[in-house]
Amino acid sequence: MMTTEQKLEAVAAELRRAIRVLFITGAGISADSGLPTYRGIGGLYNTEKTEEGYPIEQCLSASMFHVRPDITWKYMRRIGEAVLQCRPNPAHEVLARWEKEFAQRSGKTVIFTQNIDGYHRFAGSENVLEIHGTLSELFCIKCNWNLSLQECLENLKQNPVPQCPKCGAVIRPRIVMFEEMLPRATLVQFEEEFDGGNGFDLVFSIGTSAMFPYITGPVYDAIRCGKTTVEINPAAGEFSHRVAYHLPMRAAEAMIRLDALINSTSLGAKSP
Repeated sequence: MMTTEQKLEAVAAELRRAIRVLFITGAGISADSGLPTYRGIGGLYNTEKTEEGYPIEQCLSASMFHVRPDITWKYMRRIGEAVLQCRPNPAHEVLARWEKEFAQRSGKTVIFTQNIDGYHRFAGSENVLEIHGTLSELFCIKCNWNLSLQECLENLKQNPVPQCPKCGAVIRPRIVMFEEMLPRATLVQFEEEFDGGNGFDLVFSIGTSAMFPYITGPVYDAIRCGKTTVEINPAAGEFSHRVAYHLPMRAAEAMIRLDALINSTSLGAKSP
């Protein structure tokens, strides 16, 4: 059985050979920024029900937002404040740098993220598919007036529900709430990039519990296509025993170690 150090060296070697790499990221990559994960130790919502007696998923649902936007915004505000208090960490920064280094060598990296914190883009990544949207973009449901997250949180200091400064209607973030459909355009773009598993040489899953089929599916498809797969997660999950390399590490630590192992070798260039 390989040690973690041996796995790191093997993954670094795979990165040196790869031309196209997919990184699927979840809450665990932002946990190293100090941002609480959705549930679990240090999570924003560890209890089964909120103060109003509803599950948090119901509070953050489209139906609740329609009838009681004040309840939905009570909890979205907490998420927004946590996002603004934290910053991207070295894992985000390494991914942003690798994107540029691969591009310089006619390669490509793509990030497919569940996260709505916007940290990948804030760190400098551009090839980012945000399947659940982003909190950094907010708009009026009536006139489509745009606001920043900071402006919205300032608005919430005076109102239980943020109001459009132009028409007075309710403001909402451009995220996918519970009960809402995933953005079709983002899914189509991902399907074109992934190409049934053949679009990438190497597929990473970083800091995600892999609860959703659109997260687990790409990893299993890559395995079926014979592509190298890597999972970075402290705890073993659904496909830890199936991927080529499971690195039982926090995201930032793993990315720093991988970066150190390959920084003397050109990324995106095939080995002779």
